[in-house]
Amino acid sequence: MTHKIAILGASGYTGAELIRLIATHGDMEIVALGAHSKAGQSLAQVFPHLRHLDLPDMVGFDEIDFSTVDLCFCALPHKTSQQVISGLPKHLKIVDLSADFRLRDPAAYEKWYGNPHSAVEMQKEAVYGLTEFYRDEIRGARLVAGTGCNAATGQYILRPLISAGVIGLEDIILDLKCAVSGAGRSLKENLLHAELSEGYNAYAVGGTHRHLGEFDQEFSKLAGRDVKIQFTPHLIPANRGILATGYVSGDAAKVHETLAAAYADEPFIEVLPFGETPSTHHVRGSNFCHIGVTGDRIEGRAIVIAALDNLTKGSSGQALQNANLMLGLKETQGLMLAPCFP
Repeated sequence: MTHKIAILGASGYTGAELIRLIATHGDMEIVALGAHSKAGQSLAQVFPHLRHLDLPDMVGFDEIDFSTVDLCFCALPHKTSQQVISGLPKHLKIVDLSADFRLRDPAAYEKWYGNPHSAVEMQKEAVYGLTEFYRDEIRGARLVAGTGCNAATGQYILRPLISAGVIGLEDIILDLKCAVSGAGRSLKENLLHAELSEGYNAYAVGGTHRHLGEFDQEFSKLAGRDVKIQFTPHLIPANRGILATGYVSGDAAKVHETLAAAYADEPFIEVLPFGETPSTHHVRGSNFCHIGVTGDRIEGRAIVIAALDNLTKGSSGQALQNANLMLGLKETQGLMLAPCFP
């Protein structure tokens, strides 16, 4: 059976990544590409690198016949997504790539995103889309909320350690570098080549980054008490990739052993030999996440580093992984592409 797929927000980077991945899938057929700002344009006009694919033109959302669609990916901006999704037919399975359904508490959503949630009942229904930790819930879900790319990377290195109780919870530091595509495709002055190239900068310093809402929610749930980490993101002059470095208190060998055991059967997460550190070069364009652990010169502290592609494992690849589960397909289908190197 071939499942019919629609992508809303198909003209953005995550939309393009979904199209690229689904093109190799076999059991999914893209029947609609929704993009208001690019409505009426062909895929070749919007994304010349995908011109070889025989897919429908971009259309407005109101032109899509959802009665023929099995699953819809929503790659829309925050706030817009909740408004659009609340109006979609009830038979649709939905994977949302925005932040609108990630936070379970409406008050937390308003705190971090600055406006009240307009689809609170659907927010209650949504399953958090970090596949490796919510796999069973995702299989039976109608609405899955994809994680933030920064939030996913940080959780991959910290969740198993918090669950196992092998690190201290009071002094977790997460230092993260994210490529420019994480900011989306919209024109922004600070993302112009002349503004960004040949340097990099910290942003949302001092605990203002929105993905902290996800860290607070997920880590506190795991620990059974409030857990707040120090988190500083940095924007780097690269197109793709996230490198997250976590500084934790705990025995480095035990930290490595815990992560290796936690991910031993995971197809997309590779824990490197102790002392080896990952690079974004080695995961580019793939759904893989590489994790490395090394000891610190300060006794009793460990350094844990994760690398993934923000557009693939951090967003669209994760979304497809979740969609596979929701449709009863093999979880890895369409996602075993090797990284692109160099």
